[in-house]
Amino acid sequence: MKLSAQLKQSVRALAVAGVASASLIAATVDAKTFRWASQGDVLTMDPHSQNEGLNNTMSDHVYEPLVTRGKTMALEPCLAVSWTQVNPTTLRLKLRDKVTFHNGAPFSADDVVFSITRALEKTSDFSAYMQGIKEAKKIDNLTVEIITNGPNPTLLDQLTEVRMMNREWAVKFNALKPQDYKNKEETYTARNANGTGAFVLKAREPDVKTVLVANSNWWGKREGDVNEVVYTPIKQDATRVSALISGEIDLVLDPPVQDIGKLKENKSLKILEGNENRTIFLNYDQGRNELLYSSVKGKNPFKDIRVRQAMAHAIDANAIRVSVMRGLATTSMSMIAPQVRGYTKDVEKRWPLDLAKAKKLMAEAGYPNGFEVTLDCPNNRYINDEKICVAISGMLAKIDIKIKLNSMPRATYFPKIQTNDTSMYLLGWGVPTFDSLYTLQSILRTKGAGGDGNWNFSGYSNPKLDAIVDQLKTEIDFKKRADLTRDALLLDQADVGHIPLHHQVIPWAMRSNVTVVHRPDNRMHAKWAVVK
Repeated sequence: MKLSAQLKQSVRALAVAGVASASLIAATVDAKTFRWASQGDVLTMDPHSQNEGLNNTMSDHVYEPLVTRGKTMALEPCLAVSWTQVNPTTLRLKLRDKVTFHNGAPFSADDVVFSITRALEKTSDFSAYMQGIKEAKKIDNLTVEIITNGPNPTLLDQLTEVRMMNREWAVKFNALKPQDYKNKEETYTARNANGTGAFVLKAREPDVKTVLVANSNWWGKREGDVNEVVYTPIKQDATRVSALISGEIDLVLDPPVQDIGKLKENKSLKILEGNENRTIFLNYDQGRNELLYSSVKGKNPFKDIRVRQAMAHAIDANAIRVSVMRGLATTSMSMIAPQVRGYTKDVEKRWPLDLAKAKKLMAEAGYPNGFEVTLDCPNNRYINDEKICVAISGMLAKIDIKIKLNSMPRATYFPKIQTNDTSMYLLGWGVPTFDSLYTLQSILRTKGAGGDGNWNFSGYSNPKLDAIVDQLKTEIDFKKRADLTRDALLLDQADVGHIPLHHQVIPWAMRSNVTVVHRPDNRMHAKWAVVK
């Protein structure tokens, strides 16, 4: 498929775009532009607004946390150089000296206190990372203490996702609170940024391009040779692949799985593959008394466990793995992937595919002729997400659950489900903390305060599971944490609270002259990229 004239013009213009200013980038004769793409766009540049994978990847280039993860995912100092657990509820951090924001303002404890406070706001989508955090206190200009409500075994893991903003800049542009993205709020921070990171935001055109340039005043060491980063969302699979093959794009974060074999045969390209710590699952409204967007009136069939069991027996996850994912997935009945702390293999075993049993369960529940319901599905977020939803629709049709597929771009999809305007939806959940609490608290726990159920849009609720999650928040023995996680996952399975499908395998396709670090969080970091 040929590239559109618009895409050619856009990519060529970006490749020759001038740099921002001498104070922002290193003026070297061998400056390299790194051009990458995936099917969807970044949602916002506000670092505390949308907790979404691609969004966090872009934020990582511009903003920095106190603690970060290196190439092997190990915890490393970032804007904090050291930390000490003063007592069970107080973590003291020493901050890095002589760090400046992109606008030249010095980084200090005031910015940390502001950023922690901002991320605790109700409009923040980062409540799972603020779990157990009460407040941040300034001790001196380069020392802060983070106070928790109790012992917090995952605090350092959480802090890797809490990015630091400049307080004065936020005050100047009326950005004291995170952008309320799900309610379509427009703020200065949505298209502008001011971090301490390795790259500076130069241009932000939603659904067109995002351009970053190297920060010559960065405190860290950039191991790659990239001085400019251009991200271009390209929805069509064939167009992304064509742009890569022609050399107009250096890396595609989400090459279509059906093309991987042919791409591997192309000597000008190379493929990196690895298991992602992301689980793809199906969820459905179990909270409302009457199901929205359904042919059933006056009641909600998903409240009946027999209907949920029927769906679990009707969905052939292995067929999805083979036919839709082309083998680039690991089928699972677990809501957490093997890389996640607390994972145990015995919860992976899927229920057998059994259409006869599924039909019997539907009849027993009072739906011998099935019913109609709408399935909300993203079409540019996960690997073959829309095709997965098409496959599920066909499988559920065999037990007379007639699916009206409502497929949409991520920019529309996430606000829709985040406002609970859904009856059934496909979701993928990665675990940046690499600890099971992140999934159990956000997805499985009953919705409440402090991050509880902040992504539970189904109304699923089990008091026994809630008690386990609350125990995990302060349990510091990791063997006990694994046992508690197993118990929680088995409770969810018994309830058919969710239907896990698979853990993603993530392939990246790139030009052969490109070297990058491939990690299980599926985040591409240009500070490590080399373009020969």
